[in-house]
Amino acid sequence: MGLARRKIECWPDDAAVTGDRAASASAFPATDSAAPPVDVTLHHHDVIAAASPGSKRPLGMILLESGALSSSDLMRALTIQTRENARLGDILRAHGMATEEAVVRALAVQHQTTILQADSSRPDPRLIDLLGPARCLAMGCLPWRRAGSVTLVATAAPDRFAAHRPELEAALGLVAMIVISESDLHQAMIGSRRNLMTLLAETCVRAEESCRIWNARRFSVLTALALVVLVGSAVVAPLASFLTLFGIVVTALLLGTVLRIAAAVTQLRSNRRPAPIAPLASTSHRREEPVDRPPRKPVVSIMVPLFREPGIAPRLVARLGALTYPRELLDIMLVVEEDDHLTRAALARSRLPHWMRVIPVPDSTLRTKPRALNYALNFARGSIVGVYDAEDAPAPDQLHRAVERFAQGGHDLACVQGVLDYYNPATNWLSRCFTIEYAAWFRLILPGFEKLGLAVPLGGTTLFFRRDILEQLGGWDAHNVTEDADLGIRLARHGYRTELLNTVTLEEANCRILPWIRQRSRWLKGYAMTYAVHMRDPVLLWRQLGARRFMGFQVLFLGTLIQFLLAPILWSFWLMLFGLGHPLATALPGAALITIATLFLISEVINLTINMSALSARDHRFLRPWALSLHFYFPLAAFAAYKGCWEMIISPFYWDKTTHGVHDDTSQPAVVTA
Repeated sequence: MGLARRKIECWPDDAAVTGDRAASASAFPATDSAAPPVDVTLHHHDVIAAASPGSKRPLGMILLESGALSSSDLMRALTIQTRENARLGDILRAHGMATEEAVVRALAVQHQTTILQADSSRPDPRLIDLLGPARCLAMGCLPWRRAGSVTLVATAAPDRFAAHRPELEAALGLVAMIVISESDLHQAMIGSRRNLMTLLAETCVRAEESCRIWNARRFSVLTALALVVLVGSAVVAPLASFLTLFGIVVTALLLGTVLRIAAAVTQLRSNRRPAPIAPLASTSHRREEPVDRPPRKPVVSIMVPLFREPGIAPRLVARLGALTYPRELLDIMLVVEEDDHLTRAALARSRLPHWMRVIPVPDSTLRTKPRALNYALNFARGSIVGVYDAEDAPAPDQLHRAVERFAQGGHDLACVQGVLDYYNPATNWLSRCFTIEYAAWFRLILPGFEKLGLAVPLGGTTLFFRRDILEQLGGWDAHNVTEDADLGIRLARHGYRTELLNTVTLEEANCRILPWIRQRSRWLKGYAMTYAVHMRDPVLLWRQLGARRFMGFQVLFLGTLIQFLLAPILWSFWLMLFGLGHPLATALPGAALITIATLFLISEVINLTINMSALSARDHRFLRPWALSLHFYFPLAAFAAYKGCWEMIISPFYWDKTTHGVHDDTSQPAVVTA
């Protein structure tokens, strides 16, 4: 072992290394070139000694003897370890009882190996590619260099090295273990495979299920042809053209209304159904049964994308700090664009706790939230991965409830979606309408979709995934500006379920008209692109979703787009109310006009009833009078739909960023009746 240690420590400095390794991950050069070979020789018995040490001394004892840990902190950490499924080193670092450097030194002593100084060398990218960057990061093992017939593998988790040895040796041959800190491992990976990781973050979803191959020119040609046909038919047969479009939009309205009724009624019945009462066990012949310990909780990684939001960063840290999930099992990742220096500086001033870390995302021409999430997913520690938005204030017990739902669900439960609400509904009329809309969507419609067995289009936040399933599907489509809705459909296509969780996250309602239109145009553009992507092969989509979910997909996505794009046709009937007449007034019999008016009236009454039912919570009842004004709220989305269609031609992947923190009521508690 002595020979191995001396050889490792005597490696020469790598002249190809540039940049300050003490800085953040963003300081590494974008290099994917192969590192020059280094002449390092290890004897076989040294490999065995480094990789298969004998009896190990307790980590806590090593830290205690070195003076890096107090006895009281050790006892506290051991107490936590008895109830949580966490390694001692992780507990010590999460609670600030010991530094990462001290734990790494103690791990090296415990496993009778040495510490790799990452600033004196860099890994060979050719070895990394034998496993792939994502797999290396998932294992916490980074192939560093060849030393004769042996590959030196740096690991941040030496206690798990033996479990990964078969996979490592299958790809690399004989391996020897050395210890590295997790932060140094991540920085070394970025320094060697930055460009590749950036590319993978943008292309990890299969091409046939992604909109990255979107042909904007083809779409513009088809749109132009459709407009030519529409204008030509309007000139040749104006009445027939109007009746055709009117029939299309009325059909979409009717089917959409039926779908909303079915979802809302299903959810309301579920809410009123009493919970089943477990039968009482007979006590006449009761035997003492051993009490099973509750299952250990998993590590949960939460990704929070931020972009140009320095003002909201301190409040975000405080709100996430209210989560009651065990700190040693909590991994908060603040995902920030590399060149967003203002936000990164604000986070640095916020004194992040040990269980929060910043993940800088390398620069790229594509700058979307899903791309950032894909990149950060490589560095997640948890088996469950969650997503919050920058302005979110989740319920404190939310992670406990999500973990419990996954434990109760089957293996096909891939995603848990929480309820979204707003902490500024009283700001103005627009915020009130936005709150009413979200109350109906997240408290009645989406839960109803779930219970009806339909595909659930996800919201962009308060999402929790089984990491293995998420990675199996390739994560998020980096080019889709409604990556959440798209992912919900892809989960359904591959046989996985999404469930709604009765826990609330508060957000900031976008309550300025122009920003609201920009945000809604992004959503509708994403809806259109998601529909186009999944309808590339309608027969395959039918087979994967089944008839009921396929029709639900058509009504939800295509029907929504039709209603907003053809909304002016419906608006034209308001002319009759003001005595201005209508082209159909003379073309249709009176009974038909009465039927149309009745249909419109019934649709409005149904939507009003659904919205009023969604406002039954005590915190929402003051909004009920404002539900009548939604008739003037939704027309704004028609303008957003036209803007979205135009962007599908000129900038299909442009992410129209929503500014947060404008009406951020920090006095509002982070708990709302679910």
